[in-house]
Amino acid sequence: MTDFEKITKIIQERRSIFPEMYEDKEISDQTLQAILENANWAPTHRKTEPWLFKIMKGEKLNELSEFLGDYYKSNISEEDFSPMKYKKTLKKPKQSACVIAICMKRDPKESVPEWEEIAAVACAVQNMWLSCTTLGIGSYWSSPKSISTMNEFLNLKSGEKCLGLFYMGYKKDFECESTRTPIENKTEWL
Repeated sequence: MTDFEKITKIIQERRSIFPEMYEDKEISDQTLQAILENANWAPTHRKTEPWLFKIMKGEKLNELSEFLGDYYKSNISEEDFSPMKYKKTLKKPKQSACVIAICMKRDPKESVPEWEEIAAVACAVQNMWLSCTTLGIGSYWSSPKSISTMNEFLNLKSGEKCLGLFYMGYKKDFECESTRTPIENKTEWL
């Protein structure tokens, strides 16, 4: 198999795998470090490297669960409150081996537009996702409404913002099919 065939296979096998699909198995710090090292090789304009990752394991997952649950309860009307959604919100971090807060550390000189910094962080996350795929680790990027209020919880500084949560856990053995519409529907040759 050529390198191109290998990377194509990995890209096409990447899926959003949710916490209820994870095994109760720890991800070693060494494995997490290797995944984050791959994230660090994402493209970045002017080499600003704007990604910042906050790793949560163990007791911090319980704290995240409480934070997300409290946010949900405090920001939904009584009539719209769903006990099932509340329970799911509480369970997701606890079902995960690790949750990484995906943050952006803005270049203080603002030498590039903010959207380029966000795009660079997204590229870093794609590197993490592809790395997880090769290791049998399920993962998905969640962007709950609560991320706009996580500054204190994550101890973010001025110029830093949370762009989402990356849930991770070794996936249970199952097939997860996916399709895409033809690229020809989204391409114009000029």
